[in-house]
Amino acid sequence: MGAGREKILIVDDEENARIGLTKLLAQEGYEVDSVADGCEALEYLRGKRVNLVISDIRMPNMNGLVFLQELSRRHPSIYVIMITAYGEVESYLEAMNLGAFEYLHKPIKLDVLKSVMNKIFERSTHLC
Repeated sequence: MGAGREKILIVDDEENARIGLTKLLAQEGYEVDSVADGCEALEYLRGKRVNLVISDIRMPNMNGLVFLQELSRRHPSIYVIMITAYGEVESYLEAMNLGAFEYLHKPIKLDVLKSVMNKIFERSTHLC
């Protein structure tokens, strides 16, 4: 599936998680970049186009929900998967209301992530 056409941005302040997920998805054939927080991500997206953002919820500077709100406002066509190590019902509901496609818990199971990504990329290829 990762034909290199799909561009993914990982947003996570946890360096090991960010690097690990970036490497895993690159091995699957996706073009992947990563940044440490929402502010960096918004700056990155000024000059680059991505199909999917995978963002942590709990981050310094700009938490993931504030980032998601800004991202949805500035780049409504980008799909977003929110990830968290904390199972908070409130943040799940808020993330979904703000336009997240999916909300996954850490540690991320690669097969589950790939399944969600396949749904996203199938959906985006059926658009005009």
